[in-house]
Amino acid sequence: MPHPSPAADSEPSLQAENDALRVEIGQLRAQLAAAAEPLAPLDRYAQSQARFRTVFENAPLGQKIITPDLTIRQVNQAVVNMLGYEQPEELIGRRILEFAHPGHRADWQELQTRLWQHKLPAFSLETCLVRADGSSFWCQVHSVLFPDDGAELGYTILEDISERKRLEASLKRVYDAQETILQLATHDLKGPVAQIELLADLLQREVNSRSGQGPPPPEMMHYLDLIQAACFRARSLLDDVLYVGDLDQNGLEKRATDLSSYLAAQAELHQLEARTKGITLVLDLPTDPVQIRLHPDKFGRVIGNLLANALKFTPAGGTVTLGLRLEKGKPRFMVRDTGIGIPGKLHAQLFEKFNPTRRAGLHGETTTGLGLFIARQIVELHGGAIWLESQEQKGSTFFIELA
Repeated sequence: MPHPSPAADSEPSLQAENDALRVEIGQLRAQLAAAAEPLAPLDRYAQSQARFRTVFENAPLGQKIITPDLTIRQVNQAVVNMLGYEQPEELIGRRILEFAHPGHRADWQELQTRLWQHKLPAFSLETCLVRADGSSFWCQVHSVLFPDDGAELGYTILEDISERKRLEASLKRVYDAQETILQLATHDLKGPVAQIELLADLLQREVNSRSGQGPPPPEMMHYLDLIQAACFRARSLLDDVLYVGDLDQNGLEKRATDLSSYLAAQAELHQLEARTKGITLVLDLPTDPVQIRLHPDKFGRVIGNLLANALKFTPAGGTVTLGLRLEKGKPRFMVRDTGIGIPGKLHAQLFEKFNPTRRAGLHGETTTGLGLFIARQIVELHGGAIWLESQEQKGSTFFIELA
């Protein structure tokens, strides 16, 4: 009987060893994977931190992290450059108040209060900072709170807006110069217009006194009517221009006013015009008294403008409503009409000075293009807002809400 060779005996032994090694390698891989699993979040966190540092350090806008006492903890090179320094280390550990313009330190104290005391999630302001060489510049500041190891830090973005401020100041100088010229020209024009109007009135009286001499030529009367109408339009425009200048300079003196009786009196001033045009003017007022502080004469100009416009664009048989409601404790006025409405494309320009969208009324009434601009100015001086809702052939509603 033949004996097995040594090679044949070694083959099963090698196979067993290979199998054992494969099992052992599989176990080691499983152990390594298990050991690496808790490290995965740490690795992702490290990658996230690296991405943040890259964005933070290379951002073109200034970025810094500050503590609740406004100490700079971290800052990027853009802020360093803005302030005229060389290295971030020159700023880290110093309070931002050290770089605030003396007239604007309160801005940073307000930011500190809003973020860390009032707990606003974000806050923005415009302020002035001082560079290392003593020069100053304007910047826009956006700050948000974020948690960090049990503390709350402020993440702040700075943008140099000095050029924008320079342009704004330049535009304001141009605007002020234009307004001065406009006011002077308006004052100078009022005299000649008043003289023409007076002469037209004298001519009208002369014509009316020509008893027994037959009627004057129709052409003469037509031209006389045109002169008087042109004088009336010119005087209205000049008065509105001067009124705008008065608003810019003098502001408001408010006094307590009962709105229901006040609005009823305002509506009464327009009842005769409404009846003449065949329009129903109604009041929609709350039963309980509503008191607010306002300037009665100037706010009356707002209500008067809105009612006049409503009557101007509402046909005979229509209705104009003057209403008042309390919305979350705030008075909301409403002037609604059933007139021809306003095309949507004109809404954005309605409240602009000398707006190009002005239209003649249904009865031929003219407009200066300043009425709604004046209304908006007065409402904003009262701390309120004015807006409209309108559709063509479905009427318009103007709303005013006061603080």
